[in-house]
Amino acid sequence: MRAMVLAAGRGERLSPLTDTCPKPLMRVGEVTLLERILRELEAAGFTQIVINVSWLAEQIEQAARERKGSAELIISDERDLRLETGGGICKALPHFEQQPFAVVNADVLSDYSGKQLAQRIAAWSAADLAHLVLVPNPAHHPAGDFGLQGGRLTNQPAYTFSGISVLHPALFHGCQPGDVFPLAPLLRAAADADAVSAELHAGYWNDVGTVSRLQAARAWATAGA
Repeated sequence: MRAMVLAAGRGERLSPLTDTCPKPLMRVGEVTLLERILRELEAAGFTQIVINVSWLAEQIEQAARERKGSAELIISDERDLRLETGGGICKALPHFEQQPFAVVNADVLSDYSGKQLAQRIAAWSAADLAHLVLVPNPAHHPAGDFGLQGGRLTNQPAYTFSGISVLHPALFHGCQPGDVFPLAPLLRAAADADAVSAELHAGYWNDVGTVSRLQAARAWATAGA
């Protein structure tokens, strides 16, 4: 099984912390955000993980070289490209060989497990282009992103996209490596075509985008999560 960790963001809202340390390498508990995700994916049986990098990319590359884990780590270099989320994933598509793959934002801390992602891949429906994990709207994003009806994604905002998903390369049909574009319009078009399954995760989830949310993440990790 294959996965991608999105680690190319600048993390401006965490400045000045992220002026010298990329957000994925912020420590939460005993390890970094990135290491938590990698360990979770490896424990679930993912054997190849692509990590896209841009801001302070050399630090993430060094962390990938130095760690000892079971998965093969592949760096997708986006320095100076600013591809956005959709473009970044599109650039890495050759690594996924037309098979569904898990995608996790590197700044997401959650108790949604790698095993749940693996199960979604194992039970993949050929009719689907994506599977999204949604969460209740947090205080900083009250409007939500998508809706959920009968296990299918809708475009009536009711919940927030968690940054955890399984995508199929066919979602990017017509896109070219090097194109700059966001992911959301592709997901919305696929939802309109009833080609996206979804679920609501009611457990812990934190989009670690600000100092206060980083502090909350550290408190959660310290509590033994």
